[in-house]
Amino acid sequence: MKYILQVKVNAAAMATSFNNRGYEIVSGGTDNHLILIDLRNKSITGKAAENALVSADITVNKNMVPYDDKSPFVTSGIRVGTAAITTRGLKEKHMDEIVELIDMVISDPENEQNIKKVKKKVHKLMEEHPLYKD
Repeated sequence: MKYILQVKVNAAAMATSFNNRGYEIVSGGTDNHLILIDLRNKSITGKAAENALVSADITVNKNMVPYDDKSPFVTSGIRVGTAAITTRGLKEKHMDEIVELIDMVISDPENEQNIKKVKKKVHKLMEEHPLYKD
């Protein structure tokens, strides 16, 4: 039960951080572990965002948003979840750092040097929070 609560707390903190950076959260926030983000105001498709973020070892899914003007294969949004990072022990205090990394990639999705820099930061953060502890 404690884990489920932390997943929701992390998602709420992440949604707030996205809002603070000008991202449009569908429904204004979240009541569970998922956040649906409309990227149309960021001038990037869900597919392009997903591909750039995957290159930085950040896993998200492209996702359609209400009144989406793109096909299901391209989309105008992404879906982000907090279950996996919560399993690794990350808390709400880490959510702003994670959103900052996501924003760095989305803001400059074709800058390979930037993506490599973000990828190194992602790896460092995950090394500090391993899946399994000895």
